[in-house]
Amino acid sequence: MVKVRGAGGGRVSIAGVACYRPGDRPHLFYALLAYRRRKNEAKGFSWQDYRDLIISTHHHLAAPLVWCWDNLNVHLAPGLADFAEENKAWLRIYQLPPYAPDLNPVESIWSLLKRSMANFAAADVDGLARLVKRKLKKIQYRPHLINGCLAATGLTIEPR
Repeated sequence: MVKVRGAGGGRVSIAGVACYRPGDRPHLFYALLAYRRRKNEAKGFSWQDYRDLIISTHHHLAAPLVWCWDNLNVHLAPGLADFAEENKAWLRIYQLPPYAPDLNPVESIWSLLKRSMANFAAADVDGLARLVKRKLKKIQYRPHLINGCLAATGLTIEPR
């Protein structure tokens, strides 16, 4: 989350997933949510938003998924557990241990994103959202960066 001051406030939240498959280039998929402090506007991602990200990733990759969650409370929602159970033919969900951001490659992607935005001051939430999308697009087209985020965890992907 990157907060914006002035112009009514607000924030841009990002949900993302780094995808790895032996013999293929890595992929980064994400969803943005701009909160402008309007009445009845969602402040953050719901479990349905995360479900939609999983479905979108599955459709783009056309492959079964092994999904690793951190321990964000919405990731533990009963609706997501039910969704995983209903789709166990192509989806496996595993929880990372508590307080283990060093095992999550997406944390390194957020670090890359924040560093790339270090000297930028957004005029408003929409300007911040545009900048975030542009910077994430640059990361998406640099597979060596996404691979480096996995390497930083010390984890490897082993083919069957």
